[in-house]
Amino acid sequence: MNIHLTKSQIGLDGVPAAETVLSHVDGDRGALIIAGEHVGRLAAVSSFEGVTARLWNGASKTTLTEANVRASLGAARERAFARLPDLLAATRGMGIVDGFRAAAAGLRAEPGLENEATIVGAFPVIAGALVRRAKGLEPVAPDPDVSHAADTLHMLHGRVPETREIAALDAYLVTASDHGMNASTFTARVVASTQADLFAAVTAGYCALTGPLHGGAPEPVLEMLDAIGSRERIQPWVDAALARGERMMGFGHRVYRVRDPRADVLDAAIEALASDGADLPFAGEVEAYIRAALRRKNPDRPIETNVEFFTAILLDALAIPRQAFTPIFAVARSAGWTAHAREQQRTGRLIRPSSSYVGAMPEG
Repeated sequence: MNIHLTKSQIGLDGVPAAETVLSHVDGDRGALIIAGEHVGRLAAVSSFEGVTARLWNGASKTTLTEANVRASLGAARERAFARLPDLLAATRGMGIVDGFRAAAAGLRAEPGLENEATIVGAFPVIAGALVRRAKGLEPVAPDPDVSHAADTLHMLHGRVPETREIAALDAYLVTASDHGMNASTFTARVVASTQADLFAAVTAGYCALTGPLHGGAPEPVLEMLDAIGSRERIQPWVDAALARGERMMGFGHRVYRVRDPRADVLDAAIEALASDGADLPFAGEVEAYIRAALRRKNPDRPIETNVEFFTAILLDALAIPRQAFTPIFAVARSAGWTAHAREQQRTGRLIRPSSSYVGAMPEG
């Protein structure tokens, strides 16, 4: 007998697939808890290295400190830079997003060293090298003595970043470090559940991230702002787009029924950045008008700004090319991917869901 599933069931919405101590998303209350702390509090008091320590400790029952992680990531960035010629060899003719996938797949275990740090440390080195190659520039060697956020910007731009820039990117890295059982994290856990190594699991996670329904939303936000173009065009452009039934990029979320808590963290980071690299007041006016227009259109089902809107504004203000948004997302999310993969491996349980067959049955 064929059993037809609902749309929600087909997408596994609300179906628990694992027990985890790493992160929790409460879509009804608009809360994100990462390793026992609300994301807003983490962004205020912790660095990327600090939240990575919390995630790795939760997954592997270790007692790493923020300083431990900072030192291990600094050393891992140096090792990755030494291997860049080999890692980039497989990326010839590829753009930044695809090249990042090929280079990440080339990472391998290093005897006596933690694979988590090897992966997380390599990601900004690869991203920086690919961005600079796209501009016809040579890669910049990492500085192991600075923070992960500072070195990421340094390797992207070839200059020492300002304090405000470091703070803004660090807030983004913390905020994007983990987010429950999202598509890429679930993918990483499925691969890890086969007892494949960490490198296979994280590469698979990145592949899932490249799909436009998961990690591809920030760039279209900027395309929308480009299309609007000026303040006087905000109202007519938005009204016409909504009348045509078009989706407003950077608004609404699959899980959150109220405002995405990460949006407020990044909004505050953007205000602190106050960069001249983007028209931040213009973006704020667009957001305010779209929110009001969506409330008028759907008063019983308000659609709020999500993290992708502010991610686009923040990364653009930091002069990070749009083509690099997905790899920079991976720089942050690699902390969560590695932790979830380790946590899944510790259970020893293969993830093997069933399906509902709706095809033809044999006669007799």
